[in-house]
Amino acid sequence: MSTMISDLPVAVIGESDGRWRTTTLCLAVDFGSRDDPPGRGGIAHLLEHLLMSAPVDGGHSLSERVERLGGQANATTGLDRMFFQAQVLGEHVPEVARLLTRAVLDPRLGNAVIETERQAVLQELAAAAADPRDTVQDAFLAACFPTHPLGRPVGGTDESVRAVELTDVLGVHREVFLGRRMALVCTGGTAPGEVAEHLAGTASARTLADGPSAAAEPVADLPARPWAPQGPGADPEGFSWFATGSRAPSTGDARRHAFTVLAHLLGPSPASLLYRRLRSQEGLVYAFYTWSRSYTETGAWRIMAGVENRNLRRAQEVVREVLLEVAGRGPDPEDLAVARRQAVTDLVTTAERPWDHAMALSQETGLGTRPWSLEGGIRALERVTAEQVRLAAVSVAERQLTVVRPEPA
Repeated sequence: MSTMISDLPVAVIGESDGRWRTTTLCLAVDFGSRDDPPGRGGIAHLLEHLLMSAPVDGGHSLSERVERLGGQANATTGLDRMFFQAQVLGEHVPEVARLLTRAVLDPRLGNAVIETERQAVLQELAAAAADPRDTVQDAFLAACFPTHPLGRPVGGTDESVRAVELTDVLGVHREVFLGRRMALVCTGGTAPGEVAEHLAGTASARTLADGPSAAAEPVADLPARPWAPQGPGADPEGFSWFATGSRAPSTGDARRHAFTVLAHLLGPSPASLLYRRLRSQEGLVYAFYTWSRSYTETGAWRIMAGVENRNLRRAQEVVREVLLEVAGRGPDPEDLAVARRQAVTDLVTTAERPWDHAMALSQETGLGTRPWSLEGGIRALERVTAEQVRLAAVSVAERQLTVVRPEPA
């Protein structure tokens, strides 16, 4: 059971385990790339870099100070969430909790650090642009959310990042970021109450925001559409990646659990329906991935596979055939049982990785606004029925879209 402490201006959420000598601290914020101002894509991602890299109290950056203590630090920008994390030995938790909140909430940003991190972001974008596994995911989200901020690339574009000025970043941090709901999540050896005590009375604790969640921007419905496989790029002997799927339920929609089970039913495990057809029987692919993601407003369910161009159309057809089979008659009882067990195991193993569990806790508890437990999450997955999975497959199949990268000729 997760513990929530709300007597500070921000909820402190966590689960402690005395067997751990390290503690992971994660400051989670209801803010992401969907909050980039129009024409300024990539500001959220650049802000994440700056907050981790700017000097804290006139000294080293948050990242370097955590690493100098022997710990690990990282940050992640998603479509609708941002996470700042540090994993350290228990003895360093008081210092790092204060450093983390000061660095993120009261930064000292200047032109020197923005230019350094701008170049780092541009290199990151260039690397992603050269990898079809990245570009196909951006293309899929753009097709899935064509007029919505969720369809924009998280990192922005080369052009938009070059155009960002320091005043743009400072304005977004002050006027949007600091007004959003936040939660400090701790997992590992230090109990939430101890972390709260370390923050009580500090300037950082008094400035932590517990503002409203971001208003969910309406997502226009995707109409049912005829499905057709997409062709390969210009090289008939080449290799492509395709992503296929559709919308999924939001984080607040109980139907999302059925979409999670469907992802395992058609997942990359040798025990899955799709693996048996796509790899074992027809030998069309070596690697493919299936997952469902839920966001504040909606979600996305997808399959991503790398295929030789000569097999590209047939691989897409097999995915479609298996999806329609599940939509038509539902999953076989034994296959459903396997998929549920895999979904539960995935949830449990995530909970056993403190770094990942901290992010999951922030998501499942709505940044400290609702209770959640691992046991409850397990029960939700175990209660998913064959009919619920069938309806999830129907939903995906009716609005299924497919993109290929490199782009079809």
